[in-house]
Amino acid sequence: MANIKTLLDLRRAKSDGTFNIIFRIIDCKKVYTINSGVSLPKNYWDERKGQVGKTHPNSKLLNIKLSKHFFKIEQAVLSLDDEFSIERLKAILSGTPLVDAPETFQVFADKIIQQMMEANRVGNAIVYQTAVNRLITYCGKDVSFIEVNYKLLDQFSHHLITSGLKVNSVSNYFRSIRAIYNKAIKMKVIDRSLYPFHDISIKSEKTAKRAISKDDIIKLKQLNLAANSAAERSLNYFMLSFFLRGISFTDLAYLKQSNIIDGRIVYRRRKTHKDYSVKLFPVAETILNQMRVPGSDYLLPIIPNNVPEDSLRAKRLIQQWIKTTNKYLKRLSAECGLLNSTQTYSSRHGFATIAKRMGYSNEIIAESLGHQYGNKITNIYLDSFELDMLDAMHQQVIKF
Repeated sequence: MANIKTLLDLRRAKSDGTFNIIFRIIDCKKVYTINSGVSLPKNYWDERKGQVGKTHPNSKLLNIKLSKHFFKIEQAVLSLDDEFSIERLKAILSGTPLVDAPETFQVFADKIIQQMMEANRVGNAIVYQTAVNRLITYCGKDVSFIEVNYKLLDQFSHHLITSGLKVNSVSNYFRSIRAIYNKAIKMKVIDRSLYPFHDISIKSEKTAKRAISKDDIIKLKQLNLAANSAAERSLNYFMLSFFLRGISFTDLAYLKQSNIIDGRIVYRRRKTHKDYSVKLFPVAETILNQMRVPGSDYLLPIIPNNVPEDSLRAKRLIQQWIKTTNKYLKRLSAECGLLNSTQTYSSRHGFATIAKRMGYSNEIIAESLGHQYGNKITNIYLDSFELDMLDAMHQQVIKF
């Protein structure tokens, strides 16, 4: 049976200098606390008797209140018998109906992930699922929220690092797990007092710049590749992204004929939901025409017509294409003797870097990429550059 004791919590004082009186509950060497709702200065507490000292003017009333609360907790603990848990105890004390089988971490996480899928937040859902799978694999079984404590998380972090994962990968896993835990607290699945992330440091490190120079792009562009080969297709995806002002691979994959309006590519970026209008210069149009598959809804042969837009299958197809494209870009980079391997996202960084080296301002570069630059007041005036100004910079950057 759990052991209950009334204590003055001297770990932290309140703003008025008083301390909370708490009920400490120990069960199977695990310690829990419940606040009594009463606080008083340290000098009024009788530590030996575990009650308010007689020198306090309201000692009798306060001690009666504490005794009633203690008795209520004791009765609740006795009713739980061998099925004691702090969640069950607090449910009885608050009058909340008991749940026979409290949701485990994986069961709860699966519900959150399913809601993301239904809301077409497929990217986030995959990130959450990967983190959950990794944690459950490490534990060897599903775990309760109580078991997701500091000790487990610290050991899990050590395991990931010693397994060779990079700091940012570990950080992504822990941010996902923390987000799930926070949702569980808000939905009253786990009590806030058990929150284990106060002492968990979620570190990240600055990623290496993936920019590419104009000379490097020229070297790649001059490669003589077999027509319709995987290597040529991968290079075309990269060049098309660069020629369209650093459009992301995902947004590239979803482009349709309806996105071409008056000689421009008009689309909404899926990551930020920001609208873009990009001039379709002949170099980009040539690649699009070359890669277009008759009968396809899309401009590029990445997503089949029968795959629902923004579905899990579509997301996984795009991820696989990115992986394959990066593999060939790495080979082509080595073939050209480039110092750094080119990736799909290098086109976006490269466009910005080349524009900067050509003397364009940070403001116009940020506008072309859909980023904010400067303070909020400045952004009011720089919110929308004239398209012809952006087009002029765009034309100069991609000019060879």
